[in-house]
Amino acid sequence: MDIKEVKENARERMKGFCNLCRECDGVWCAGKVPGMGGTGTGSSFKRAHDKLKEIKVVMRTIHSAVNPSLETSLFGEKLSFPAISAPITGTVFNMGGYVNDEEYSDDVVLGSIDAGTIAMIGDTGDPKCFEHGINAIKKANGKGITIIKPRENSEIIKRIKIAEEAGAVAVGIDSDGAGLVTMKLFGQPVGPKSVEDLKVLVNSTKLPFIVKGILSVDEAVLCAEAGVHTIIVSNHGGRVLNETLAPCEVLEDIVKAVGDKINVLADGSIREGVDILKYLALGAKGVLIGRPLIWGSIGGRQEGVKVTLETLKNQLYQSMILTGCSDVKNINPKTIIK
Repeated sequence: MDIKEVKENARERMKGFCNLCRECDGVWCAGKVPGMGGTGTGSSFKRAHDKLKEIKVVMRTIHSAVNPSLETSLFGEKLSFPAISAPITGTVFNMGGYVNDEEYSDDVVLGSIDAGTIAMIGDTGDPKCFEHGINAIKKANGKGITIIKPRENSEIIKRIKIAEEAGAVAVGIDSDGAGLVTMKLFGQPVGPKSVEDLKVLVNSTKLPFIVKGILSVDEAVLCAEAGVHTIIVSNHGGRVLNETLAPCEVLEDIVKAVGDKINVLADGSIREGVDILKYLALGAKGVLIGRPLIWGSIGGRQEGVKVTLETLKNQLYQSMILTGCSDVKNINPKTIIK
C-alpha cells in the first residue's frame, strides 16, 4: 500500500464529509462542523493553511548534510521524527463513519508506533470514545498520550487517573475545546481554565501535563507560571472560533517568550514534510499531525496510518537534504523566509 492508494480509498469512503482536495485549504469543507471543515466561514482553517504556505524555505545544496538525523525525544520517548499524531474523535459525525471510534483509535495509536512515533487520544461527549482511546493505549503498552476536554477539574482528574492506570506517557487538556460545538450536542459542560485551575491539574499527576490550544504569548506565559510541561500552539484546526490567527503566525514569539521554560509543539495544516520543517524552523520542538491520519485510517486502517506518517517522514528527510539541515534539533530560522 502506498500513499496514493490510501488517499484514493479515503476519498471514496468519505464522500460528503471530505473531498480530499488537491490543496487541503479548507474551502470545500468551510462551515462543515460537525464534519471536517472550519467553523463559520472557515476563515481560521483557511488562514492556517494560507499563512503556512506563505512561508518559504531556502534551498541549499552546497553542504555535507547527506544523511540528516530525524530522531528526537519527547515525553521520554524516542521518536523516529518530531511528529506526534493529534487527538481526534467523532468518526461517525465528523468523518462519515467508515471506521468507528474504536477502530480509529487502534489504527492511529498502533500505526503511529509502527512508524516510530506515538499518538494522542482524544475526548468527546460520548464517553465510549475516551474509553476506546484508553484501550488503544493499553494495547500499545502505554505508548500514548491522553488529551481531555476542558471539563470541570474533578472530571478531568478522574480521566487523568484512568490514563495513569493505562500507563500513558503524558496527559493534558485541549483548552481550545472550551466552546466546542460537538460537546454541546452531548450536553457536556466545558469551559476556560484559570491559572489556579491549571495548577490543580498539574499537581494532580506526576506525568507531564500538556495544554493544547495556545495562540498568544500571554497565555503561554501563564501556562509556564502554572507549571505546565508542554504547550501546543494550535487553533483546533480552525474548528472552534472563526477569524483566529494561524498557529505559524504566533509560534515564533511564543517560543521566544517561554521556549527555555517549557516544551513548545505546533499543530495546524501540516500536509507534507516541508510543513514540519517550517514549524521546526519557527522554533517548535515537534508537531502534531491531524487530518492526514484520518485519511490514513479510513483509507488503509493501521497500515494506512503508518504509510501516511512514513510518507511525511521521508518528505521531511528530503526537505532537510535540500535545505542543508543535518539534524532536526538544529533546524533554525535561516532555513525559511517569512
